Amino acid sequence: MTESLRGARVALLEARRESELASLVRRHGGVPVCVPALREVERECAESASRAIDAIATDGAIVALATGVGLDRWLAVAATLGRRDELHARLAHATVVCRGPKPVAVLKREGLVAHVRAAPPHTTKEFLLALEGVDVRDRDAVFVHDGGGARTVPDALVSRGARLVEVQPYEWALPADLAPLQGLVRDIIAGQMDAVAFTTQIQAKHLFDIADSLGSRPALAAALRDRVTVAAIGPTTAHVLTALGAPPHVVPAQSSMGAMILALVSRTFGTPP
Repeated sequence: MTESLRGARVALLEARRESELASLVRRHGGVPVCVPALREVERECAESASRAIDAIATDGAIVALATGVGLDRWLAVAATLGRRDELHARLAHATVVCRGPKPVAVLKREGLVAHVRAAPPHTTKEFLLALEGVDVRDRDAVFVHDGGGARTVPDALVSRGARLVEVQPYEWALPADLAPLQGLVRDIIAGQMDAVAFTTQIQAKHLFDIADSLGSRPALAAALRDRVTVAAIGPTTAHVLTALGAPPHVVPAQSSMGAMILALVSRTFGTPP
């Protein structure tokens, strides 16, 4: 390897796949500093999960999956209701549209298929484009949210005439213990971090929320702009960081963790990509 992170301290805010991302940083010669900026909190969704199972019993039903975790949770809730097999059978007959590879992987594990997949980098824009190719007017549709609960996709489906049932099986919350994230804000401002890698927009929002609570938002934004190399996994996260006052220095062409770390190596210690 001709280029590496050369011992750079890279802050990682990923929770669910922290170990994989940390391994990538180590493999490229960096020191990962893992401080999760969010946690997944299960929501009570038995009623909506059951209504969604009923909805996709009709011919021509559509299921739009924004998340693999949400699909897993929907299946788990269906099991507690004694309806898991029923949900599985109905998913097999519905038209299933997936935003990214994670729900596709869950479907594959279950012996099911995604009929329509959003193109990379799998943002809301590509998801909407994929759904535009599906006739939803006067059809029953289910939208399974990710932890953010954004309205863009479900509102678009309703505007196109779908009879929509929404399921939000979990939500993203701040960590129960805020001290590590508070410490990270202070370390970034103090110049103790060489880079910060963001894999979701909510990580950026939560980091700035913590900075707000400490009265350090302007100092954090200045440090991320001027002294710390900021990496965003894709355009959606990059857009949010820019709006927060910390436009990223690194956004890989392919929205993956591996591509992001390679781009970080190149940008910070080699020739900018």
